[in-house]
Amino acid sequence: MARRPTRAGPAAKAGATKPRGAKTAIKAWRHRTPAPPAPPSAENPSEAPEETSPAPVPDKGPRGKKRRLGALEIAADEAPVPRPTRRARPATGEAPLPTRAELRAYLASRTGRVDKSTIARHFGLNADQRGALRDLMVGLKAEGSAVPAGRRGIAAPPPPPAPVRAKPRREPESDAPPHKPRTDGRLPEMTVVEVTGSDADGETIAKPVGHPPGTRPPIIFMKPEAAGQPALGPGEKVLARLRWIGGDKYEGRTFKRIAAVSPRRVLGVFDGKRIQPSDRRHKAEWTVPPDQTMGAQRDEIVLAEPLPSAHLGPRAAKIVERLGPSGSAGSISLLCVHMHGIPDTFPPEAVAEAEAATGTPLGTREDLRNTPLITIDGEDARDFDDAVFAEPDGNGWLVIVAIADVAHYVRPGSDLDREAWTRGNSVYFPDRVIPMLPEALSNGWCSLKPEEERGCLFVEMRIGPDGVKHAHRFGRGLMRSAARLTYDQVQDAEDALADLPGGTRAHLYGAFRALLAARQARGTLELDLPERKVILGEDGTVEAVLPRPRRDSHKLIEEFMVLANVCAAEELERLHQPCVYRIHDRPSDVKLEGLRLFLGTLGLRLPPSNVLHPRDFSGVLEKVRDTPEERVVNEAVLRGQSQAAYAPENIGHFGLALSRYAHFTSPIRRYADLCVHRALIAGLGLGKDGLPPEDAARLPDTAEHITATERRAALAERDAVDRYLAAYMSERIGQTFDVRISGVTGFGLFVTIQENGASGLVPLASLPDDRWLHEDAAHRLSGARTRLTFTLGDAAEAELVTADARTGSLQFRLRQGDPTEGQRRGAPKGRSRRR
Repeated sequence: MARRPTRAGPAAKAGATKPRGAKTAIKAWRHRTPAPPAPPSAENPSEAPEETSPAPVPDKGPRGKKRRLGALEIAADEAPVPRPTRRARPATGEAPLPTRAELRAYLASRTGRVDKSTIARHFGLNADQRGALRDLMVGLKAEGSAVPAGRRGIAAPPPPPAPVRAKPRREPESDAPPHKPRTDGRLPEMTVVEVTGSDADGETIAKPVGHPPGTRPPIIFMKPEAAGQPALGPGEKVLARLRWIGGDKYEGRTFKRIAAVSPRRVLGVFDGKRIQPSDRRHKAEWTVPPDQTMGAQRDEIVLAEPLPSAHLGPRAAKIVERLGPSGSAGSISLLCVHMHGIPDTFPPEAVAEAEAATGTPLGTREDLRNTPLITIDGEDARDFDDAVFAEPDGNGWLVIVAIADVAHYVRPGSDLDREAWTRGNSVYFPDRVIPMLPEALSNGWCSLKPEEERGCLFVEMRIGPDGVKHAHRFGRGLMRSAARLTYDQVQDAEDALADLPGGTRAHLYGAFRALLAARQARGTLELDLPERKVILGEDGTVEAVLPRPRRDSHKLIEEFMVLANVCAAEELERLHQPCVYRIHDRPSDVKLEGLRLFLGTLGLRLPPSNVLHPRDFSGVLEKVRDTPEERVVNEAVLRGQSQAAYAPENIGHFGLALSRYAHFTSPIRRYADLCVHRALIAGLGLGKDGLPPEDAARLPDTAEHITATERRAALAERDAVDRYLAAYMSERIGQTFDVRISGVTGFGLFVTIQENGASGLVPLASLPDDRWLHEDAAHRLSGARTRLTFTLGDAAEAELVTADARTGSLQFRLRQGDPTEGQRRGAPKGRSRRR
């Protein structure tokens, strides 16, 4: 709908430049260049210098007409109308509009709310200038210099308190997760934010642009984009309207996308003349000139670079790398590597350092070569970074966890260290691993191979029969693994009561059962969501997609590692050493509200937030065990949780019900663990390769960076599995599957095939013609005329319509029965609720 133009007074009409449109303003924000502040005018020396930005330019609309700047589209710092100094008045005798600096100063001098009329009277403005004043006020709100007050007023924002770095908590007597104090300063309603990734259920997470380094940024949960709009991706910046939802958390809605610069790379499938982007968020195709194809064949995945172009129409690109046929396993993984910007080649200097490594001498290390430590990993594992041992200790147990001594080979400031920091972690695909360290270390000197001497950092722990830890001790040793076993071998030995090398089977399981009892007494969050395992054939095609089993042998290693990680955090606090904690915050109130509404439809309840404990979620999950609702309730509980992260400040780990926790057990594949190793070496005086002071000072930045790389890896791994699944399902188009509704949005339903976990979209347009009401908090979609209701967790039958391995997307259509039937097949089975 066209908007009425703002009336302007004579001063504005006499050659004044109009404010810029949102697109122009945002573009100016992205390319802004700081300029020195103008000196105070001679006529008003007390006038404060204000921010300088490029001069406003007219925003040309269709047919060359100028468009008025919309009320909430101001995003730059220039005054809305160029004008003479404060003391000069136009020839008409009309008072000039105030500058932003003058309006800020006026707001700062007032207490409480002021409205447009009050401001106009103060500056002597007439009725014709009220529209321009309104735009100026909205601009101040958009930049954060003012906050809404009342229905139409504004006020100066409260000054944000200085960030306070929380000290590590020292009290060891409680295992309840501590509460981290929150600040009361809030972000402006209109804020430019950058997407950083997504949480476990795919909800988009963002942070404010320009957040001070070294402090934990607020968490912004972005609402889904409107129907027909591409989803937000990591690194994308938008102008967002924020709503505070408690603590340092906000809910954001995209107000304006900030136009991205031309991409440096184009990734997609070549059809002989054009490149179709593999990222479903990008729709525009790229043309490839005949002399720029690099010999690529039709249906190949290619990497290209944009060519310079001055004309309108499809943009051109030249192919610089061929990744392989679009359906092959290798090309799918490479596509995800390039799409998510994961480094997959090591600099020659880092490779040279790794290949120059040699064995670790005994020296001052403790000799563990006669201790029957064994490694237990997956069948396809290639890097073995942890080994375990247990034996009786009075009426309790002595447990030793030995971890590869990566810090001995990756020294601070080295080429290896810089590359490991950049990568942050290893990334695992069905057909390959992108390691954090070169293969000479990850599969060589840092891998605890059987019957080979390796340096290690170990922790010796004594636990009681109830699994409670009584003491621990860290050391640096030299070990020799007694055996490399798989989870299946260890489980089979336990089931058959057969022994393991060194006679450790009964001891390992005895210590495990004690730790499991302590876990149950602690009351942890016990989610049951099996991972999907892609089985590839010899030709690289997908043969099957199966749930990855989780047996007691997996839980045994998990409990040993959790205990070692707790000891590492406690030891660093005892030594007053900096630590990269693994933190998991309590669920936000807004997520809990939605979860309670959904659980209420199933007759399930959660206690109030102020007394909520992880065991309360586990109690809900226990009630739906072995029922049709089990999977969807597990997924809903997972969606209701905060996302785990790394931080130098400790707030505890809610899911594990632990007051302190740090990652120590996987330094081959996680940089966080390497930081913890170095801090322990420095604090215990175990060598000269500990954490240097300059690296300790950079831990806040390091924690933020490795949190981002971990989420990037998770997105890439999930992306790859989705594409493998789409390739696998492409041969089953037209078949009907039993599904459950796994997501409800305003543009359709997400359904998951119960057979293999593949998920896809049922577009709103494919549902019966109706006016559909989306109830976000209740995860429900209701038809006003048909009175059909689709709710998260409902069962249905769906036909697979399309499967696109290029984007990893599946599309379904619900099977519809006779509309007069009381039980509609297109509606959820057993719950086709007619109101």
